[in-house]
Amino acid sequence: MDAISDDFRVKGFIGTGNEDWADEGFHQHPSLEITIILEGKGLYERHGYKELLEIGEVVIVPPDQPHRYEGKQYSRFGVIHVEGVPQRLQSLLERLTPGGNTGRIALSRLDKERFERLFREWLRTLASHLKERERSWIAWLEVMMLFLLEHSRTSRQALTITKAADYIRENLQQGVQISDLAEMAGLTESAFRRNFEQTFQMGPKQYQHRCRMEESKWLLSASGKEIHEIAEQVGFNRIHSFSQWFKKKEGISPSEWRNMQRNNY
Repeated sequence: MDAISDDFRVKGFIGTGNEDWADEGFHQHPSLEITIILEGKGLYERHGYKELLEIGEVVIVPPDQPHRYEGKQYSRFGVIHVEGVPQRLQSLLERLTPGGNTGRIALSRLDKERFERLFREWLRTLASHLKERERSWIAWLEVMMLFLLEHSRTSRQALTITKAADYIRENLQQGVQISDLAEMAGLTESAFRRNFEQTFQMGPKQYQHRCRMEESKWLLSASGKEIHEIAEQVGFNRIHSFSQWFKKKEGISPSEWRNMQRNNY
């Protein structure tokens, strides 16, 4: 592990602001700043750039970059400051802030809720007496930065598409009706398919199967539910159909996969 510099400091908090709240002017600081909108709307501005931020959007401000915020309605936001960013996190930072510019990404509703849980647990870690304080801080920061990198979207259109993807993830028991999803996204069916594939590199039906498999594996490894219960939860009316589908994808049956996970430890 890289040595930690003496100027490594972290700070985090959840703040609120009214619609008439605004920074008096541009400010800058030596720390990396990650801010996520948890509720409401706000305006982010740096020289030559101004953008309205909505729920689930994240701004990643590199150190020493002048910027300001302005509230547009009551808002709640989570803020992370990291001063003296460790070498271990530099490559992630570079990918989140291409060219050293402000990074602006968007999380779907479900991913925003998951990130907020991570963020709150990190705040609890900051407030705790730790045996390995700096290592714990860095590990949590790395997890959160990786989460943002893996689950981020860079355009409003992609964020609209992820609303439909969230619907798929929350309704695995149901079949995918492209017409309903397209209407949800405000697009024609052909435009919806095209944008969905551009966003997720797969079609809606493939995405549903991937989510079903992820949920199946989670339930098999993290719960004591019977196989038929898991099958029903992910959208299969018959355990035989679920077992055939799982074996076709993984090469072994659900019960064999579960046993293999347990026998590896």
